[in-house]
Amino acid sequence: MVRTMVPLPAFIRRSWMSRHSARPPGGIPSGDEAVLDAPDDRLSPALVAAGRGEYRAAAELLAGTRAAAEWENHDRYTRRLAAFALLRSEWFEDWRAAEPDDPGALLVAAQLAVDRVWSSPARAELLREVSPLITAAARADDRDPVPWRIALDHARGSRAGHRYFEELWEAALRRAPHHYGCHVAALRYLGAFCCVRFGDTPHVPSAAHRACFDFAELAAQDAPADSLVQMLPAWAAYGYLTEGGGPGVPRQRLDSAADRAITLSARFAAADPWPAGVRNKLLYVLLRLDRPEDARALLRLIGPYVTSCPWDRFSDDPLGHFLRLREHLLSGGGAPVPAGLLPVPGDLLPGHRGHARVADH
Repeated sequence: MVRTMVPLPAFIRRSWMSRHSARPPGGIPSGDEAVLDAPDDRLSPALVAAGRGEYRAAAELLAGTRAAAEWENHDRYTRRLAAFALLRSEWFEDWRAAEPDDPGALLVAAQLAVDRVWSSPARAELLREVSPLITAAARADDRDPVPWRIALDHARGSRAGHRYFEELWEAALRRAPHHYGCHVAALRYLGAFCCVRFGDTPHVPSAAHRACFDFAELAAQDAPADSLVQMLPAWAAYGYLTEGGGPGVPRQRLDSAADRAITLSARFAAADPWPAGVRNKLLYVLLRLDRPEDARALLRLIGPYVTSCPWDRFSDDPLGHFLRLREHLLSGGGAPVPAGLLPVPGDLLPGHRGHARVADH
């Protein structure tokens, strides 16, 4: 059993093109080449077909990643297909009607059901009605960790107790010990659990954020060097920096998390949509840590691939916001990023009382 089996402390849009003509220096693509939430070459045909009302490409995509045990891609494609079905459901309804026992259809149905109620004030109650769909997805293929990632998110949203969550967590790790999505789900639960247990007190930021970092660092130490789990400490840093947490996490720990994520990012090809999500969040962390040289180097790896998270935290136009931030970073001559481009929801001030929330990706 890997050491990450006991990491939880007991206390616990579619792609949009932007039209900008100026070309940034250093080989970075111009604004008219930048895209938001671009699908990769495997997902794109499935989304195009779904837009025409056809489900077969989506079914084959998930069947292929499941057969090859490509669990990171399997999870990513499930999320994106469910997000598309949330906007346009006809193709998915046809899929469910034609192949009700298809593991891919069951998986997307479970994710879609969670997504539909997540923003509701009655989320905890509504999520309880979703449990049978997640169970059906898990039973459809016992090897697949993605239904268990959905179950972990479901447990957080329904405010499940720590003992129940640990059972889900161990079941997920038995299927894929280093699955990134399950680890992010556990990190989110840990931050939420700490805040619920301790309430709004000065102890919450320090205790909860330290617990998140402890978990993330241990998981990263256990994971292979090329695993996305190497990004997990930077996820903890991202949550700490976006929500604020007082002096509970030393600067060295934040820099170490960023360094680990930089090393992981360098393992992937430049201008690749696959690692775009982790690179965009890492860029925010680097800017908040005032590491402009590292941020500029990361821009070259991001290339044209912008993701909504984290920039939709600051603007209804995340692509435009990213481009303005990029322009400042490349031409600002070392000047600090203006507050309007990188607002701080909870600054790193002594005594600041934030919340240990790891934001959704």
